[in-house]
Amino acid sequence: MARSEKRLTAKQVAGATAPGSYADGGGLTLEVDVKGRRAWVWRYRRAGRRREMGLGPAHEVGLAEARAERDRWRATLRGGVDPIDERGRMATTLAPAIATFGEVADAYIAEHRASWLNPKHADQWAMTLREYAKPIRGKPVGEVTTQDILGVLKPIWQSVPETASRLRGRLEVILDAARAAGHIPEAASNPARWRGHLDKLLARRTRRSRGHFAAMPWLDVPAFVAALRAESSISALALEFTILTGARSGETRLAAPAEFDLDAGVWIVPAARMKAGRAHAVPLTARVVEIVRELREAFPHSPFVFPSLRKPRAPVSDMTLTAFLRRRGLEFTTHGFRSSFRDWVWEATNFPRDLAEAALAHGLTDQTEAAYRRGGALERRRELMDAWANFIGGQHGATILPLRRSTPRPG
Repeated sequence: MARSEKRLTAKQVAGATAPGSYADGGGLTLEVDVKGRRAWVWRYRRAGRRREMGLGPAHEVGLAEARAERDRWRATLRGGVDPIDERGRMATTLAPAIATFGEVADAYIAEHRASWLNPKHADQWAMTLREYAKPIRGKPVGEVTTQDILGVLKPIWQSVPETASRLRGRLEVILDAARAAGHIPEAASNPARWRGHLDKLLARRTRRSRGHFAAMPWLDVPAFVAALRAESSISALALEFTILTGARSGETRLAAPAEFDLDAGVWIVPAARMKAGRAHAVPLTARVVEIVRELREAFPHSPFVFPSLRKPRAPVSDMTLTAFLRRRGLEFTTHGFRSSFRDWVWEATNFPRDLAEAALAHGLTDQTEAAYRRGGALERRRELMDAWANFIGGQHGATILPLRRSTPRPG
């Protein structure tokens, strides 16, 4: 009796949230990554070569539809034609006469994602072109004008210049790709071009004294956090969590429940999400544990600690955090609170510089990091983060007295 290929049930598919591959048979698998994203993949062999064909995200393509797609392309393979090549040919032949900017951007990222070695690179492309370029995503790509590009860039050109510069470059690439695909006439100029074009229209960007990120003065942080605690929004909780942990906004937004040991008071940020490419252990203060517990109770089925209210299976967006600050007339950035923390360490405590850098997972040599690990750095960092939390909550009853450094801060 032949073994049935139908191994998964609809209930099993719905419950498959842990990272891994869930086989259905006939080469069809449900792939779940560390960020909770779920997609169907069909694996097959053609001329001795193993190939993988994406069949769509699981939230859009159901189990029955995925099996039907597998069978459809398997018939193509039996006919002597490579399914991936055939789909590419069909996409070119049947491409809509008018493509939107969003469609071209999504297609470009999908085509190049496998060639980008760092998955974070693809995620950054997708995020910036989805969030910042939202005003032009639905517009026919051939109708995107210089004014459209300026409308996307100007709101962030001075406040987050590094992101704005990268976004401009990505806009230019997408528009070039649209021209290559025939959606824009060959003779048309690229409205996102910098030299001789946007460099004449955008003001010269100012440089921040601390890199590109505007940092709130550390003495103002307690009052700001007090205002955050008066709100109950996910944005407010995400910002407070970020400030208390010294994390980067991306580390906060994509934090998954499985990364936390709340009893031990530790958050392990996976290497894939760290800028240095190494896992980072973050000691959690009592208030941070309280925030995580509160959100897990409110959103028990979300793959993220800080979910989007519009899309509970997705994380809160970086734009949401930025907008939270802008609505209050603040020019500071979320990333800038890391500088606020570092300034507080230097100007108000006797904690060593290297310990602060270890807490930020920034600027450490392997030798220094190894020395701190041997010396029980996690518990020493816990003392530092507890002191930071006490300072922030000082106006609410904490009694910490900042210790002034006896030696001047090096320049």
